[in-house]
Amino acid sequence: MSNLFWLTDAQMERLKPFFPKSHGKPRVDDRRVLSGIIFINRNGLRWCDAPREYGPPKTLYNRWKRWGDMGVFARMMEGLASEGGEE
Repeated sequence: MSNLFWLTDAQMERLKPFFPKSHGKPRVDDRRVLSGIIFINRNGLRWCDAPREYGPPKTLYNRWKRWGDMGVFARMMEGLASEGGEE
């Protein structure tokens, strides 16, 4: 599938402070997973239709669910909004 969405290095640096700390088993690459979650939401796809470049659909869904329940996405939006717009 063409036109995949990937977060840039600069975007990842801005988002890094909002990621929860990882304990124990190393987690799957945050850039790949978050880019996949954004791609799914932006295109209105089902999790099972995620391009394989983003990893297993179950991983994308589980991270989306866990981070949503933990308020990670809300903190990201609040933090970015308080920075005063996009770069």
